[in-house]
Amino acid sequence: MPQTPPFSAMFDSSGYNRNLYQSAEDSCGGLYYHDNNLLSGSLEALIQHLVPNVDYYPDRTYIFTFLLSSRLFMHPYELMAKVCHLCVEHQRLSEPDGDKNQMRKIAPKILQLLTEWTETFPYDFRDERMMRNLKDLAHRIASGEETYRKNVQQMMQCLIRKLAALSQYEEVLAKISSTSTDRLTVLKTKPQSIQRDIITVCSDPYTLAQQLTHIELERLNYIGPEEFVQAFVQKDPLDNDKSCYSDRKKTRNLEAYVEWFNRLSYLVATEICMPVKKKHRARMIEYFIDVARECFNIGNFNSLMAIISGMNMSPVSRLKKTWAKVKTAKFDILEHQMDPSSNFYNYRTALRGAAQRSLTAHSSREKIVIPFFSLLIKDIYFLNEGCANRLPNGHVNFEKFWELAKQVSEFMTWKQVECPFERDRKILQYLLTVPVFSEDALYLASYESEGPENHIEKDRWKSLRDSWELTLYLILG
Repeated sequence: MPQTPPFSAMFDSSGYNRNLYQSAEDSCGGLYYHDNNLLSGSLEALIQHLVPNVDYYPDRTYIFTFLLSSRLFMHPYELMAKVCHLCVEHQRLSEPDGDKNQMRKIAPKILQLLTEWTETFPYDFRDERMMRNLKDLAHRIASGEETYRKNVQQMMQCLIRKLAALSQYEEVLAKISSTSTDRLTVLKTKPQSIQRDIITVCSDPYTLAQQLTHIELERLNYIGPEEFVQAFVQKDPLDNDKSCYSDRKKTRNLEAYVEWFNRLSYLVATEICMPVKKKHRARMIEYFIDVARECFNIGNFNSLMAIISGMNMSPVSRLKKTWAKVKTAKFDILEHQMDPSSNFYNYRTALRGAAQRSLTAHSSREKIVIPFFSLLIKDIYFLNEGCANRLPNGHVNFEKFWELAKQVSEFMTWKQVECPFERDRKILQYLLTVPVFSEDALYLASYESEGPENHIEKDRWKSLRDSWELTLYLILG
């Protein structure tokens, strides 16, 4: 059975491979081409184009692009049912006296299509309807020759392993979420339970940057490519089914990753606002500047941006006496790199450099590219909003989906990189589970460190203190 090539092989230097070996520059069987590029087609024709036959196997870029984008028009299980029907028709497996030579030619192609689907979009198969159709078609193929039986078994085992790993990951996320507590509440009620800060746990900023990269790559790895599309699913105007689309919005891993970014920002702000002494706060700021700089050198732009966001939160930025003790030259350089002006031009330039380094890398460390994730989602959102899914004639606007697939497949390459750094369980445990301040608690700590400077701040401080006294009274009784 042919092996599935890596994602990086899907794209050439000029972009993505849209040449689907069609010479005519017109409509062909419900598909419209121009300069050998598939631009649009009816949904039925695009489904037909996905399914192999004796003389044809779809280009891999087409398979990825259509499986990614088709969920904007139909549920994956509906597509799977259609694919199974067409495969059975093509293969004539339903006929006991079917031509065995025909079967030998087409069975490996159908199996390869199913393998690509299960490898690239495994989460689709959490739906029992998907798994039922897959097993049915796989059984038909496996009933042929011994080789097919082994390949089918291998495909199913690989899929089951991936789904089991996802379930385990979700259990860990749920456990972390259930134990999250506001740090100020813990400090006021059980002060002895929090006696450490991040520097006590990990004094070396380079090591912390490496452990942050572990968390980033693990969380990236569990995001399915379809989550980028499902985050923006809306009603297809040509779909008469009035049922709710909410079950398509299976984006929990994507959301968990965004929540991690927010947690890291609040953790940074908490660690800076918590020390009573000014010199300790200044030391903590300089520590995080060094962590952020190492994240930049590694290619971990998401942690870099989360740290900068935490240091720019109002409760931190207002600590003028603390900042006066900090050597800010390195921080200014990092802020310049992540400057949002000109649509994050500086960051995008640095990202392209990291991506280029990754392509020619000789070590795992050089392969690391962790994009600023919120901006990646924003780019995909605007691409989705900026172009219609359907053309006026009802055809699917496939030119849009080539662009979408190009962006998502680049992410797919980056998320498959293995972290080369040694794991430190103690540091990881602290980063993932230590309680952090809420926004109100950050302001309260900030005002206690450096008093309010105007009437607005004084009123807010009084309001926060009254609120916290009431909270503690209710907790402690």
